[in-house]
Amino acid sequence: MSDATAGEIADRGLAAEGVRRIEWAAREMPVVAQIRERFAAERPLEGLRVSTCAHVTTETANLVLALRDGGAETRLAASNPLSTQDDVAAALVAEYGVPTFAIKGEDHATYFRHLDLAIEHAPGVGPQLTIDDGADLTALLHRERRDLLDGVAGGTEETTTGVIRLRAMADDGALGYPIVAVNEAETKRFFDNRYGTGQSTLDGIIRATNILLAGKTVVVCGYGWCGRGIAMRAQGHGAHVIVTEVQPTRALEAMLDGYRVMPIAEAASEGDIFVTATGDINVIDRPAFDAMRSGAILANSGHFDAEINLEALEAMTEARRELRPFVEAWTLSDGRQLVVLAEGRLINLGAAEGHPASVMDMSFANQALCLEYLAGRHASLEAGVYDVPREIDEEVARLKLAAMGVAIDELTEEQERYLRSWEQGTA
Repeated sequence: MSDATAGEIADRGLAAEGVRRIEWAAREMPVVAQIRERFAAERPLEGLRVSTCAHVTTETANLVLALRDGGAETRLAASNPLSTQDDVAAALVAEYGVPTFAIKGEDHATYFRHLDLAIEHAPGVGPQLTIDDGADLTALLHRERRDLLDGVAGGTEETTTGVIRLRAMADDGALGYPIVAVNEAETKRFFDNRYGTGQSTLDGIIRATNILLAGKTVVVCGYGWCGRGIAMRAQGHGAHVIVTEVQPTRALEAMLDGYRVMPIAEAASEGDIFVTATGDINVIDRPAFDAMRSGAILANSGHFDAEINLEALEAMTEARRELRPFVEAWTLSDGRQLVVLAEGRLINLGAAEGHPASVMDMSFANQALCLEYLAGRHASLEAGVYDVPREIDEEVARLKLAAMGVAIDELTEEQERYLRSWEQGTA
């Protein structure tokens, strides 16, 4: 079904199922629900055009509905060709009136055409605010739709890979408007990246393969917050975990957390399952493929499908065969088979449903509140990458604790005075 005003989706008939799943996710997203209720009353985004590039999932749908109820005119495209949930896309178009351009499994050309459709709200009319996950929409605006760039007041970025790209743009003087790095909020990366990625990555691997992790050797490439979560959950399943890193402090932390640490060249011959989570390119390359045992499984949990060098693997391959959905055996010229999951794309969204709604509740609460912040303050901000304001980060944490029925202490006046004073100390 295609309509540039309403969206482009796989099947409008899936809408009823999408509504049910969006409502189910909402049960685990009380912070976004509170923000949506306030937005509906206050309308802080009234009339603002918002272009969103994000994984089209039940959790994203709840964010988009909060923005819509806040008065925003929102258009949505997928941030990954395999992550779209077609029933959710159908519900957004058919039941909620949100123009959505996303079809699971869409090809490269369709993916970027959908981004362009999400950017252009009407002929020659672009967004005033953007939400991005991986910076593809932002890059497209700067690279090919500069005719619409002057009208953009601000934006947000969801993920590590996107923040890396945006900081590079800012360093080059190429970034045209202020963007808040939502990924850098404590209530995002400490929880979404660690607990969300950790659980959903293992969920995707298990759903795709149905293998027992206990006793397997899992090699986690990268020990940022995502890698920490993956390693922790793999160990919890009884796997032996090896970590590869390029940063010495992270490698040291992994070692003290109880994992073996070594270069990928050494880990390649030991691993049963390899998972990348770095935000970089060619993390697993031909020398590692050469050393892997037949049957080794390769999965990626970084945003883009560049972490496993599939071009190098293709050059070594004589035949490819699908074994199960999202599971493909690549037979090499020496007879070994390496197994690639979800085409080397995000395993947690390609073969599973992505992060649990409860953790996305905090990430998307940050998105909504940062968009509200930009709507009111963008004129005072120069082009650049900004951290989430501390007061927003702490407000999200307070709302989440309250929704969980958890109370915490407050400082007394005496304690506050002590912390402000430099004269008090040991008598």
